Formats: sequence, structure tokens, C-alpha cells
Amino acid sequence: MSIRIGMEAKLYFKVGGLGAGAWVELPNVRDVTLNLETGEADVTTRGNAGWKASIATLKDASLEMEMIWDTADAGFTAIKNAYFNNEKIGFAVMDGDIAQAGSQGLQADFSILSFSRKEALEEAITVSVTAKPTYSATAPQWVTV
Repeated sequence: MSIRIGMEAKLYFKVGGLGAGAWVELPNVRDVTLNLETGEADVTTRGNAGWKASIATLKDASLEMEMIWDTADAGFTAIKNAYFNNEKIGFAVMDGDIAQAGSQGLQADFSILSFSRKEALEEAITVSVTAKPTYSATAPQWVTV
């Protein structure tokens, strides 16, 4: 079993989406949360002996992260621009280096849906970002290197 801790995980981005150039690491992030869920359909029948039955339907994902507000950082600027210009941005949410054998995670084109600035009195200004997969020629996929 290969246990990994959060600080070993890596987040990568591509301006313009998955088809645009090489992955660039995004080190200006604190906590990152990749939410994966599946919808469900009720398939209960009389033959289920009083038990409800469900099947999985569409998968859903969201990416939440906190970044330091650093206008000189290329990753911060790419995410800010994707938000304000309503442009897609590619993300690879990996549990290790994208070139490391055995590393895995979700790759997809995302829309930035939330870009909220926090100005705590005794802390660095931060931004909380929420992104969800968007319309794209490339469907989201779980990859293993």
C-alpha cells in the first residue's frame, strides 16, 4: 500500500484547456478538495423484498482550493483570468507528480465558478476558488501514470 499525504499531492493547470500545451504545476495552493459524487436513480421493484434499490447515474466533480492572493503568480493570474473572462482552464488534480509512475487523479477542463477574496486582519489575503468540469471536446477522465 502506498500512503500519500496532502503536501505530496500536486495540482496542475493548462491555460485554454486540456488541448493547450504542457501541464504547469500550481504550487500557490493551500488546501485542495476534489469532490467526486454520483447521481442515483431509483430502481426499486416489488421483487426487492421491501428494500429500496438504486443505480449510479451521472458523475459530478468539483474542485475547491485556497490560494495566496499573489498577482505576480502565473497560476493565480490564469485562474483569475479564466474566472473574469468565462474561459475554460484545464486542471490535473494528482496525488503526486504528474510524471511519477503510479500517480493518479482527475484531469478535465473546468469553469471557475467562485473566486472569493478573504482579507483576514492578521493573515495574507487569500482567494477561495471553486471550479467544476465544463463543456469540452475532452470528457473528464481519471488517469493513472
